[in-house]
Amino acid sequence: MEKQQSKKPLVRFPEFKDAWEHKRLNELLSEAKKRNEDLKYGKDEVLSVSGELGIVNQIEHLGRSYAGVSVHQYHVVEVGDIVYTKSPLKANPFGIIKLNKGKAGIVSTLYAVYKVNHQTAYGPFIDYYFSLDANTNRYLRPLVKKGAKNDMKINNAYVLHDRIFAPAIPEQKRIASFFTVLDKKITELKQKQSLLAKYKKGVMQKMFSQELRFKDANGMEFPTWEKKKLGDVALFLDEKRVPISEIERQTKKGIYPYYGASGIIDYVDNYLFDGEYILLGEDGANILNRTTELAFIVLGKFWVNNHAHILQAKGNNRFLAESLERINYEPYNTGTVQPKLNASVCKSIPIEMPCIEEQNKIAILLKTIDDKIIRTENQLKQTIQYKKGLLQNMFI
Repeated sequence: MEKQQSKKPLVRFPEFKDAWEHKRLNELLSEAKKRNEDLKYGKDEVLSVSGELGIVNQIEHLGRSYAGVSVHQYHVVEVGDIVYTKSPLKANPFGIIKLNKGKAGIVSTLYAVYKVNHQTAYGPFIDYYFSLDANTNRYLRPLVKKGAKNDMKINNAYVLHDRIFAPAIPEQKRIASFFTVLDKKITELKQKQSLLAKYKKGVMQKMFSQELRFKDANGMEFPTWEKKKLGDVALFLDEKRVPISEIERQTKKGIYPYYGASGIIDYVDNYLFDGEYILLGEDGANILNRTTELAFIVLGKFWVNNHAHILQAKGNNRFLAESLERINYEPYNTGTVQPKLNASVCKSIPIEMPCIEEQNKIAILLKTIDDKIIRTENQLKQTIQYKKGLLQNMFI
């Protein structure tokens, strides 16, 4: 147990000077024992606890209710209650602790529910404290004993047995308010990212269905798109590929990306290609289920193995890459054990192409949207990282 009875965080708001007290958690929380005996809450009001989303309605989160035959012994969770789930997660092997910010509901008896002592604690502060995996794991590790089936052996009251450092209520509220603003910014950036992705998808649908067309410098319509074969509009440079064994990669680590069917798999000390190319996955389940990009542009110096075709458009690389993403490759699958796109078959795939001038205009528009998406993604990553750094330094 921490011997110090008081301590100060590395980063704090200047108006607060007092040291934080090392308080037992049962001074801040108390066990909530209310059950759903009157069946006030039904199976459609069962809650789940998510590491990322917090406390959410189980049906909305998982698509169905996993409640037992009867829910009359389920714990009632009011808004503002703290819930500890005794289920191991990868980042939290001893479970997670979350504040209910949404609607009241019920949780199974595998959860523990706690009331916040408003004289000593502010619920959102407790929530942010335990939002750090390191804090949650450090607190629960000495308390929890695991059974043979990796289940948690801990009494609900005993969860409150250990201590955390906490300031007075005003500072707790100031800290929680600050992180609430950061969370709002993160939510806004995620929404912006989603809207931009939807906007790009809508623009592409109109572009590639030719519902939306560009005009030339004189305001005239561009020629009708022509149906061609992929081998006629792109150069296949597969003969220049050279695979590197895993042993060689381990002994020859470097700065140049080594690409496979779905992206970078390593870094090596030399490169085969220098410039802008398109990589098209040659084998793997992604050819059919399309969980990630199958065709993507690579720019710079890099190496590529024999699991990805390497192409160079005779027109615009970006336009061709976007076109390749829209193709259904299932009819061209030549694999037996796993899906595969044979080069000779790929070259025969029909593809509709506008003139190069229109290709360039479409590519410029899509790049403009992509740049906005990338900027938003970078802002989101930076804000999340900023929040994480402050969480690590503003709590003890």
